[in-house]
Amino acid sequence: MQIGDFLARREDPFFSFELIPPARGTCISDVYELVDCLMPHRPAWIDVTNHAADSWFEELPDGSWRRHIVRKRPGTLGLCAAIKYRYNIETVPHILCQGFTREETEDALIELSYLDIRNLLVVRGDNVDWKVVRPGRRNQHALDLVVQVMDMNRGQYMHEMVSSSPTSFCVGVAGYPEKHYESPSISYDLKHLKAKVDAGAAYIVTQMFFENEHYFRFVDRCREAGIQVPVIPGLKVLDRKSQLTRLPRNFYIAMPEGLVSEVLETKKAEQVQEIGCRHAQSQVRGLLEGGAPGIHFFVTSDAPQVARVLEGL
Repeated sequence: MQIGDFLARREDPFFSFELIPPARGTCISDVYELVDCLMPHRPAWIDVTNHAADSWFEELPDGSWRRHIVRKRPGTLGLCAAIKYRYNIETVPHILCQGFTREETEDALIELSYLDIRNLLVVRGDNVDWKVVRPGRRNQHALDLVVQVMDMNRGQYMHEMVSSSPTSFCVGVAGYPEKHYESPSISYDLKHLKAKVDAGAAYIVTQMFFENEHYFRFVDRCREAGIQVPVIPGLKVLDRKSQLTRLPRNFYIAMPEGLVSEVLETKKAEQVQEIGCRHAQSQVRGLLEGGAPGIHFFVTSDAPQVARVLEGL
């Protein structure tokens, strides 16, 4: 199944989920437990995030420092294949610019094609010191990465080959209802989003938001800018008080005043989860009633909380 085709012929709203690979050295069974919790809600597909290498420093006896490079969460491709064939469900690996060269990206895409994984979410990724982590040519922006994938779909690889079989990837890209934090303006942000769609992206998944007005206003602006592909809202279910500050800090989003006040007045974790569940349910209902094609949930370790939201709808 290509997600673009699915979205074109769908008749009912759908749910999809986004998981994070387990930390280096941990077991895939932890991920299976999350998927087991979510499968009763019949997800249309499951995304798996990708992570570039990180670094840590070791102080040497002479007082100098040595930098070590390590990927803390490897395994995106393997996890996508494992979930796809264990649960018979489409999986969508995230493909990054940051931390990976064009050659490494092409290798990953060839492997995914071998595995019959045909859907990708293409994102730039967080800034990393890529020259240290991965010396070599890289895609600077998500647009460059979309172009590379589309070239491979036409059988155009980086180097001349005896046989160049076209791939058949469907590409999704990210959208930012509250504007990407590096964009100087909303119109500038939409201009670059349209360029990715014009290059071949078939759908958009939004960054998380906690006020539906952000989504509907974003969709209206997309249509005014000539972006006609489906825009799937991404939601995060609040399940702990610390997220009131952590989520805005990490994802450059705003939290509704009413939600913040209600959570701050609580003293028990269970109450926070109840508030977060009710808020997410209200968002889902409002989004679907307003015409959103489906809902994409960002899941970390809180699959039971997401399942609780869906069970109450």
